[in-house]
Amino acid sequence: MPKNTHRLTLLAAAVLVLGAGLPAAQGAEPAVRTYRNPILYADYSDPDVIRVGGDYYLVASSFHFSPGIPVLHSKDLVNWRILGHVLPRLPFHPAYDMPGPYTLTDAVSKPVGSGLRYAGGVWAPSLRHHDGAFFVYWATPDEGIFMSTATDPAGPWSAPVAVLPGPGYEDPCPFWDDDGKAWLVHSKVGAGPLVLHAMSVDGKRLLDAGKTIVEDKVQLPVLEGPKLYKRDGWYYIFAPVGGVGTGPQAVLRAKRIEGPYEHRRVLLPGNGLEGPHQGGYVETPSGQGWFIHFNSSGAFGRIAHLQPVSWRDGWPVIGTPAGDGSAGLPVSGGAYPDTGAAFSDVRLQDSDEFSSDRLGLQWSWNHNPDDARWSLSRRPGYLRIEAGPARQLVGARNVLTQVLQGPSSEITARFELAGLGERQRAGLALFGVKVPWVGVVREGGASYLAWSEAGVETRVAPLEGKAVVLRASVRADQTVQFSYAPDAAGPFREAGPALPLARFSWWKGSRPALFTFIRSDAGPVPAQAGGGPVQGYVDVDWVRVGKPAG
Repeated sequence: MPKNTHRLTLLAAAVLVLGAGLPAAQGAEPAVRTYRNPILYADYSDPDVIRVGGDYYLVASSFHFSPGIPVLHSKDLVNWRILGHVLPRLPFHPAYDMPGPYTLTDAVSKPVGSGLRYAGGVWAPSLRHHDGAFFVYWATPDEGIFMSTATDPAGPWSAPVAVLPGPGYEDPCPFWDDDGKAWLVHSKVGAGPLVLHAMSVDGKRLLDAGKTIVEDKVQLPVLEGPKLYKRDGWYYIFAPVGGVGTGPQAVLRAKRIEGPYEHRRVLLPGNGLEGPHQGGYVETPSGQGWFIHFNSSGAFGRIAHLQPVSWRDGWPVIGTPAGDGSAGLPVSGGAYPDTGAAFSDVRLQDSDEFSSDRLGLQWSWNHNPDDARWSLSRRPGYLRIEAGPARQLVGARNVLTQVLQGPSSEITARFELAGLGERQRAGLALFGVKVPWVGVVREGGASYLAWSEAGVETRVAPLEGKAVVLRASVRADQTVQFSYAPDAAGPFREAGPALPLARFSWWKGSRPALFTFIRSDAGPVPAQAGGGPVQGYVDVDWVRVGKPAG
C-alpha cells in the first residue's frame, strides 16, 4: 500500500455539504465537498470496512436480530445503502427460534438463557476479500466462531462453518499473508487477551490451538475488536481498549505476525466523543487512509463516524493530530474522501409500502421468525402478521424491526384491524428493554387505543373504525411521543406523555418495530369453536419514515 501523508484540514462548522458536479462561478475555485459526522446516525456497531476496486463494503454486529450481519455498500465512504445480509436465519441454537412465552423480567435477567438469545447472536464481524471471494467471520458468545463466503457481497452467502466451536470467544479477524499462509486473530469474552491461530488457506479450519500474542491488562485493559493488516512490511492490529463507553483506539505493530507487539493509543476521546473506538481501516485508490468506528449514543445505539488517518514514523494517527502528534482527536467532519466517485445521494432504506413479494432489506425480526405466521402474499400490498401468545412484547415472536436513524425521526404506519382476536395487541413500538409502544388492544369484543411502557398498558380511547394510523415521533433528547389518527385522513392526537427510549438494550439501540401478540398472562389463550387457540392477525398497509415536522 502506498504510504499516505495526506492530512485533512477541517472546515468551519458553518460550511454546508456541497454536491459534486455543481457549477462553480466563473473564475472561482471549485467548491470542496464536505461531510459531517456521524456518517451513519444509526446503530451499526463494531463496523468493519473494506475496499474492492472502487466499491466499499461494511458489516456490523447484528446480535439476536434475524436476518443477521447486514452488508452495506458505498462508493464514497460517506453515503451507504443496505446491500444484503450474510445470514438468512440464525442457526446456532434452538433459542434463536424464541420458544416461549416469556416475561419482561425473563428478557432482562435471562437474555441468553435456554429459551432466549437477546444479547447473543452475531458479535463484531470482520469482512475480507481474498482470491476473488468475500469472507465474513464472526463470533456468537455462546456457540463459537463461524465463517461464511460469497462471490457477490449481496449474497447468497455459504452456510456458516464453525471454525472454533464453543463458548467464550469474540471478535475474530482473518488474515492472508503475502506468502499465502492464513491466520485468525480473536479476543475472548470479557475482552482479552488476543489469540492468534494458523488457519487453512480456505479459511475453514484452524491448524493449531492458538497462541496468546498480546496481553497487558495495565497498558491495554479491555482489549478487544482486533483488525489485522499489513503495511510497509509491518503487521498492524487495530484494537480498542478501555471499554465501550470511554475507551480510546489503540494500534499494535510488529515485524512478525506472532509478535512481539509494541503499541500506541492513536485516537483519544475528545470533541464530544467519549469512546471513539472499534472499527475498520481502509485506503482509497489514491492512498488516503480512513477509519470508520462507532461511538455510543444511548438510545440510538453505537453510531458510525469517519476519521481521516495520516501516517507518521510508521504509526497511524487517527483524526486531527493532538499533543505531540502521535495521537489524534475525533473530527466533526471535513473534505470528502478522495475515492474518485461522483456525488452519491444514496441513503439507508427505511419506508416500505409492502408492495413487493419480499421484505425490504431494512427489516430484521427480533429472533428467527415463524414464517408460517407472516406473509406478503395472503393479502397483496399488505404485511400480515399473525399473533402468538406472549406475556409481554419482549417475549413475542415475529416482532419486525429496523434501525432507528437519528438525531430525530418520525415513523408512521397504517394498521387494518378486521383480523384482531380477543386479547390481541398490535401496533408500533420502539423496541428494547422496557419497550414503549402505541397500539390497539382488543378486549371483551371491543378495540381500544392504548400506550404502554415497561409492560404497563394505559387505554386512551375506544376505536370504532376498521383502521388506525400510528405515529412515533423520536426526538433528539431520546424520547418518543406517540400519536394516532382514526385513519390516514386523521388529525393526529397524542397518545400518552413523551416516553424515554431504552438507552441501550442487549447491546443494541432502540428500534422502530411492528408487532402483534395475544396477551397470555391473564390465563390460557381463549379457544375457538373448532379447537385450538385463537390466532388473530393484523394487516400493515405501509410504514413511512421521515423527519418530524418543524
